Amino acid sequence: MEDFMPTGETVAEPAGDDEDDRWCMAVRLLGRIEQRLDQALQQSHGLQLSEYRALCALSREDSGGSLRMGELAERIGLKVSSVTRLVGRLETQGMAERTSVGGEDGRVVRATVSAAGQLRYTQATATYRAALGAELDAARESVYLAELATWVRGF
Repeated sequence: MEDFMPTGETVAEPAGDDEDDRWCMAVRLLGRIEQRLDQALQQSHGLQLSEYRALCALSREDSGGSLRMGELAERIGLKVSSVTRLVGRLETQGMAERTSVGGEDGRVVRATVSAAGQLRYTQATATYRAALGAELDAARESVYLAELATWVRGF
């Protein structure tokens, strides 16, 4: 197996034990928070975390309410095939729609947030942010997670 080397980059010094430990703690914090966010959104709004993130990305001013599927996938950290299914679920619920914009073959597809999707996103944001704040504060009690949680909180 060849050593990993990102395209167009120079060979970097391998991470050491300390970096590996910090990365594992960051992943642990992320997983813990994402689980809680998903629970809170599903209980209060019937939304999965991935659906909320898609609505968030589509609702941002810089998206203009619409993104190509590939752009949406990049913004929310999913594969295009997963985003296609995700937008399909949002479309079924009346929160988004798909439109083909790529010439005759229609290969370029955009996802657009609907008024209902924008409203659902706005309603869910308070729940999302409350859960995020609570989990970051709780993580500050952990000797392993405190520094990262404090940095994310900004204080």
